[in-house]
Amino acid sequence: MPTPPLKAVTLTHVRYTRGDHLGHFLAWVSLVPVFISLGGFVSHFIFRRELQGLFFSLGLIISQFINELIKKSVQQARPETCAMLEMCDSHGWPSSHSQYMFFFAVYLTLLSYKIGLLSGKHMWVSGFLAWPLAILTMFSRVYLGYHTVAQVFAGAFLGAVLGGSWYWFVNNVLICYFPAIEESAYGKMFYLKDTSHIPNVLKFEYENVRAARKNVECNKCD
Repeated sequence: MPTPPLKAVTLTHVRYTRGDHLGHFLAWVSLVPVFISLGGFVSHFIFRRELQGLFFSLGLIISQFINELIKKSVQQARPETCAMLEMCDSHGWPSSHSQYMFFFAVYLTLLSYKIGLLSGKHMWVSGFLAWPLAILTMFSRVYLGYHTVAQVFAGAFLGAVLGGSWYWFVNNVLICYFPAIEESAYGKMFYLKDTSHIPNVLKFEYENVRAARKNVECNKCD
């Protein structure tokens, strides 16, 4: 009985040429979407419970479903290097990694501007972190042989459009339902909240935490 062909889980299956230090670095860069999803959004839900963050992550999930639908519809092959990478059984247009990162960069930039993080010392969060990572991820997919230049640019364009569109939808339509979600049974159970209406949430939380700490210390002294 013939053995059925094996298929790798492409989420973390990244290959590079042995001895290529740049390729090794870019292979790790290709895993940034995984780190953002598992490290960023999971920890955000555990410690923050912000509705903006939850809908941000939901938008990224929807974006990836759209990417898969387009890939299955267009069925454009990956570059010839796919044989060496054992990736020829999957389609390449548009690049899901580029789409993910440019969705992330656009949404994060717009959200950072909304909550007052695009000023002063906090500007690096989106301006000097998200965008360079997005561009590096796009470059890594071409350098490592997983995509053509056209495929990564298509993913970047689609991700940017979807990121901007989803941000507009969340902050002009869905945000009207945030109070109802906060007051719902599940909202109260999981302590879901929205602080995006506060001009500078970092300063607001910092001052309130310090005030609460002072009250605790005063009560202990009394």
